[in-house]
Order: sequence, then C-alpha cells, then structure tokens
Amino acid sequence: MTRVAPTVQTKALQATGPNQQIKSIIIIGALFFIFGFVTWLNSVLIPYLRIACELNNFESYLVAFAFYISYLVMAIPSAWVLKATGFKHGMSAGLVVMAIGALIFVPAAITRTYSLFLLGLFIQGTGLAVLQTAANPYITILGPRESAAKRISVMGICNKIAGALAPIILGAIALSDADALVDRLATMDPAQKAVELDALASRVITPYLIIVGVLLLLAVLIYFSSLPEIDTDHEDETVAAANTNKTSVFQFPQLLLGTLAMFLYVGVEVIAGDTIISYGASQGIALTTAKFFTSFTLGAMIVGYFVGIVAIPKYISQEKALQVSAILGALFALTAIFTDGYTSVLFISLLGLANSLVFPAIWPLAIAGLGRFTKIGSSFLIMAIAGGAVLPLLYGALADMLNPQQAYWLVIPCYLFLWFYGTSGHKARR
Repeated sequence: MTRVAPTVQTKALQATGPNQQIKSIIIIGALFFIFGFVTWLNSVLIPYLRIACELNNFESYLVAFAFYISYLVMAIPSAWVLKATGFKHGMSAGLVVMAIGALIFVPAAITRTYSLFLLGLFIQGTGLAVLQTAANPYITILGPRESAAKRISVMGICNKIAGALAPIILGAIALSDADALVDRLATMDPAQKAVELDALASRVITPYLIIVGVLLLLAVLIYFSSLPEIDTDHEDETVAAANTNKTSVFQFPQLLLGTLAMFLYVGVEVIAGDTIISYGASQGIALTTAKFFTSFTLGAMIVGYFVGIVAIPKYISQEKALQVSAILGALFALTAIFTDGYTSVLFISLLGLANSLVFPAIWPLAIAGLGRFTKIGSSFLIMAIAGGAVLPLLYGALADMLNPQQAYWLVIPCYLFLWFYGTSGHKARR
C-alpha cells in the first residue's frame, strides 16, 4: 500500500491491458481469499487445541501469538525477499512456505504436541507476511490510481468471505460433538482420555493435507501465470525531493502514532474474531452453536466494507470513519461486558462492524507526507500486525485471572486511542 509515483503507475498500465488487469485482479483476489481462510482458522484452533492439548486460556491464545508474531519478525525480511525475487515469484514462494507450515500440522496431530502446532502456525504466518508485503501494494499499483480504493475493497471482501467460511468448515470437523466429548473426558481414566484426545487431534490431519495441496497448486499456478511484474525501484527517486530536511523515519509522529494505532487495531480485531467461540462456550452456549460465531463477526465486517465503499469519501471522510468506528467499538464492548448470554455474544460479533473501516483509514493517514520514507513506513505498519499476537495473549491471561467476559475491558483503551488518532493524532507533524 505504498504510494507510487506516476511513472511507475504508467509503466504498470502500459504493461497490462484491461483483460490482463481483470485476470490479475482475479488471481490476487484468490490470494486474499487464502489469506482470510488460513488466518481465521485460528478461531477454531484455539478452542480445539485447548481441548486436545489440555490447555488453559493463556496457553490456548499462544495460537494467535505464534501466528501474528511472524509479521513483526518477517516484515522487513519479506521486503528483502521481494527485492530479490520480484512480486510474482515472491508470492509463489510465500505460498510454498505456508504449505510447509500447514504440513507440520500432520506430525503435530499424530504426536499431539502443542509446540509443533505453534511452529506450524509461525511458519504459516511467515509465508503470509511475504504474501501480504507483496499483494497489498501490488493490488494498489495494478490499475488506475483513482480506482485503487475499489480494488482494495474487493480484496477485503474476498478476505472476509473466506474468513467467514473457514471456521464453519473446520469447526464442523474439529469441534463436532465437542461438548459431549468434554463431558466424557471428565469421567475417563488417563489411558482412555489419551486415546480420545489422540482421536480428536487426528481430526485436523485430512483438512490440513488438503490445505497443503491447494497452497502448492496455487503456488505453481502463480509462478507460471501471466501476472505482470511491476517495477517499484524508481519510487524513491521520484519522491527524493520530499522531506529534504528529514533524515529518519522516526521524525514523523503521524507514522509512529499510526503504527501504535495499527498494533492496537489488529489486536482488537483478532480478539473479536478469535475469542468469540471460547467466550460463547463460557456463557453456557454449546460449542456446536458457538463454532459459528466467528463467521458472524466477519459477516459484520463485510457489511462494514460495503458501507465504506458507498459512504467514503462521498458522505464521510476517512478521519470521521475512524472516529465513528472507535466510538462504536467502545460502546459495543461495554455492552458485551454488562450483558450476558446471546446478547453479550452478539455485541462481540458487532465489533466486526466497528473494526471494518479502521485499517483502510489508518494506513493512508499514517503514511501521509512520508515522501521517500514511504516504503520503510509501510514496513512499520506491516510489523504492527503483531498486535494480533500480543493483545489476544493478554486477553487470555486476563480471562484466567478474572473471567472471559471481564477480560474484554482490555479493548476499551485500545478503541479510545484509535479515536484519539482519528481526531488529532494523525495531524501530528515535526
């Protein structure tokens, strides 16, 4: 999502006719679908592995930590990989890395070893870091600048539709009859319990082998596809005149505050999607029902995307959208804390609606005016996705110390900071 000079944009358009652009958008749309599908499988893996590997809340949310911390570790190395391979081959390599991570789930399930599951998740996140670093700016560059927002919105919808489907599909396999199983486990001796848990762990083997096959097939298709290679090497040269008095990216307060805002945003987005199944169960709702709740959260995000396509900037600015989203997020979270049962769970789902317009608002506000520092600034924002690693882990710790409902107090100061950034934080200049 880096800003691109007109010369680069022109080259891209000259290299791609309308038909080729459509084909390329379809291919990148498939990638965003994969992003969403693999990412939101975590919402099922958290309660599933909690049972299969006999974990507490804190330990189970290491699933999100292992997955999202890879963005912090791999954001800048991913940029190096793409510089060496180019966008197309880098995307293909990222898919292969994801396939390796998914394949590790097989020995992890056979041995019921939680650390192996976490290793597989970290490697999947590493592959996704490469893909995200490539695909986000690629879809921005691929086509006219004035229609970039429309392309990004379409990608977001592909991502969240996949995210809504993923927990339904994996939940039907991994959490089938989970409530009855938990009841039976409480009455079993250790030997019987081990047999039942081994059988439960083996449920993910076939789904993840299918995921490995799909990822490798898509990697081959992209490697040999007609996706145009877009050159961004000239970007820094064309904006070199900007910010001539600046010597460091740390001289841009709007970026540093925006990076913190992105960190907090991704954290609350992951909390809303990945905790809701376990939270529903803690409210006395059967897992056979609760396994659908993440899909409701992502469905609310899809509604928000459509609202953004229609309303921004015709009826509301990006800044106002961020402010309204933050206020709604805080109000929905407070309502969830002070109600119970299905009502409380509904308002956790509605956090998806509040979160939907935050990412597209933070990004342009954070990199505004960076000039030749835009690339490194964008890397900061990619690294900030690690908020999805840290905040859910804090939520898990609070859930163990207090309870899963009171742990949602964690998101209130996050939404307040997002409101601050939308009102005045993004205006900070040095």
